[in-house]
Amino acid sequence: MGIRLEKAWMDLNAATIASLPAQLGVYQVADSQGTVLSVGYAGARHLFGIRSALEEELHLHGDRATKFRFEFTSNYRSRWDELLMLHLYDHGQLPSHQQAEQSRVGRLSPN
Repeated sequence: MGIRLEKAWMDLNAATIASLPAQLGVYQVADSQGTVLSVGYAGARHLFGIRSALEEELHLHGDRATKFRFEFTSNYRSRWDELLMLHLYDHGQLPSHQQAEQSRVGRLSPN
């Protein structure tokens, strides 16, 4: 088992979000071409867990965000850091609205 989030993409819409349980976890949000727009987490401050976090992503990205994939985990902060490090390794930078995180994110060589 690798450290990459490799689950299938799901449609990002109100109905799909409402069908998810209110659990903690991490996720990626992408556009229709599969470009990752956000690497996020649903933590203790998200009243309805991943549902609340994905609703925030819909507001942030609007129509650009069309799909997502997720993973439930109680270790959401450390898993989020891993996913940010992987994104940085793969793309050389974090998604545009997450650039402020780049200075605190470590480096990872998954290969």
